[in-house]
Parts: sequence; C-alpha cells; structure tokens
Amino acid sequence: MLISDILENGNFCIKVAQATGFFSVLLIGLPKSGKTTLATQIAKKSNFSFVKIITLEDIINLNEFDNESAKCRFIRKVFDEAYDSAYSCILIDNIERLLSYCPIKSKYSILTLQTLLVLLEKPPPPGHRLLILCTSSCQQFLNDVELIFIFNTILYVPNLTTTDHLLNVLDEVNLFSKHKMASFRAKLQGKQQIFIGIKKLLHLIDLARQVEPSDRVEEFFTKLVEEGGLQ
Repeated sequence: MLISDILENGNFCIKVAQATGFFSVLLIGLPKSGKTTLATQIAKKSNFSFVKIITLEDIINLNEFDNESAKCRFIRKVFDEAYDSAYSCILIDNIERLLSYCPIKSKYSILTLQTLLVLLEKPPPPGHRLLILCTSSCQQFLNDVELIFIFNTILYVPNLTTTDHLLNVLDEVNLFSKHKMASFRAKLQGKQQIFIGIKKLLHLIDLARQVEPSDRVEEFFTKLVEEGGLQ
C-alpha cells in the first residue's frame, strides 16, 4: 500500500465518522515507518474542531506519571473533552507504550488496558462525531490482549520498497532541482533494494537540506546507504 493509498483510506474513515458519528482506526507498521506522520495528516484533514494527541510524553509530564490511576484519569479526561465537542478526533500514539508494555517480561498495565477497552468502543453523544486514530508497532501484543479487535479498520503502513516510491516522495518535497533529480536517478542504477520508513526518509531529507544544493545528491545518497535504506 502506497502512502497516497493510506491517506485516501484515511479520508474514507473521516467520511464514515462524519456519517455514522463514530469510527476507530489502527495504523500498524514498523518503528519509524511513518505511522504517526500519516495519522497526524489524517487528523488534520478531518478539520474537526477538537483534535487531541495522546502520547507517552503527556503521561510522563503528569505529577504522578507512575500512578496507573492518574494515567487513566488523564485519558478519560481527554475523551470527556472530546465528547463535549461536536466534531472531535483523538490520536493515541504508540498505544503499546501507553500500556507500559514490556516485551521482555510480557508485562503491561491491566488498568490502562481496561480503560482503553471501554473508551475505544464508547460512541460520543447523539449528534456528535468522534474519529479515533491509534498507532502501534506491536500487532501481536494487541492481538494477544484482544485490543486489536475493537478497531473498525486497520491500516498497514509499510516501509518504502521500490525506486518509484522513493522518487515520488522526493518529487513531493522538492529536495532536488530537475537536473539534480536526474543525477540522483542515475546513481540509483544498479541498486537492488530499497527499504526505509517514511519517517526516517523525511529525517534524511531534512539533513540533506542543510548542505548546499550542489552537494545534496551526494549527501542524501550517502546517508541513504549508511542508514541501510538503499542496498
């Protein structure tokens, strides 16, 4: 699935939320595949009046962040605020981190899980609209705790794997001039594999922008190889 396909599916989810009043979406992919970037883009495109992103940083900033009850109260407060708005979108980033999931010990917060199991299925008041977006890199864990079955739909976010995928992104961000883009295309000849997440790719693009335009092709190409995105 291409990035454009994911965003198109995201637009469909927005329309369903507008029509039915309630819709939940889970974006799954490898770390740095761009799940949060895409989920944020979908949230912005909704144009809903209330948009709130819940991250682990929000929880850590709580005075009692190690208190599971305080964490659950914070999450419920966000949902209560969303219920008060006619059009709301909640984005829960890295939901497994919010659950304090530890794969080594197979531990997680049961209290937080129970809170999310309830809230992710609770529709807003009549006449209100709520779109829920969640991201995760741990599909098996969500399956084991039966959280994955709550979502109305799942969008899989793959890493970029073809030259066309890479070039399409570069065209969108205007990193190179037409002449330099032709030079970059030439350097790709003979490369057998591309495998990189959109988040990491955008980071490398930002790094390449820090050098002179005349040096960007070599800088970007070198970083792409060093990061294992191009072989």
